[in-house]
Amino acid sequence: MDKSDPLRQLWLAAVLLTRLPLPHLPQNAFSQGPHAVWAYPLVGVLVGTLGAVAGQISLWLGLPEFGAASLALGVMLLVTGAMHEDGLADTFDGLWGSFTPERRLEIMRDSQIGTYGVLALIVTSMAKISALAALLGDTGLTVIAAAALSRAMMPALMHTLPHARSDGLSHSVGRPPLKATLLGLGIAVAVTLACLGITAMAAVIAAVVCTFAMALLAERKIGGQTGDVLGAAQNLSETAILLICAALL
Repeated sequence: MDKSDPLRQLWLAAVLLTRLPLPHLPQNAFSQGPHAVWAYPLVGVLVGTLGAVAGQISLWLGLPEFGAASLALGVMLLVTGAMHEDGLADTFDGLWGSFTPERRLEIMRDSQIGTYGVLALIVTSMAKISALAALLGDTGLTVIAAAALSRAMMPALMHTLPHARSDGLSHSVGRPPLKATLLGLGIAVAVTLACLGITAMAAVIAAVVCTFAMALLAERKIGGQTGDVLGAAQNLSETAILLICAALL
């Protein structure tokens, strides 16, 4: 796989971040994962578009706003396999479930979900659905912006923080180069501006604050980032973007 091939990199990003029935890539293609992170926001555009369309169709069919918002979120969860939600739950369970980095990482690897994880999922899901219910009537562009911008936060963490463990999804992808990371951020900001106009500034600030807070917390508690931490950062950023936009729009 040519690391300079944008279409192949977009394909790889979609394979990594969704559960869409895409053609399989050869195993050696995944070695180019660090160079494909610029495309994460474009995958977010796809995920957000599918969710927004589902929400708009639901409203057109006469469903109440809360029901349409629930279906919109459900479609996005289906497309991604709820991988970021899984990361959020594991991160909250691990970071608050013990007092040593080693034990926290062990908890995060455990497939079972604990109290902190359940509460994190309940709070973020309710917040998202409430915000979506207020936003879906406005063409759904905010959903697209939130999905794109929040996914640009993951490469930023991957580039900035060291790996907290020597295996796992984040470690297998590797540390992305600065050029790919900045390109992804640039694409995400451009998409957000196109969708939200001047409100994009508030959305970017919300995403950066959430990501920075997650980075500080992860570095202090486990010494770096994991795939779960990346998923948590995406989920919390997306929630914050939707909420701030619901308040402003």
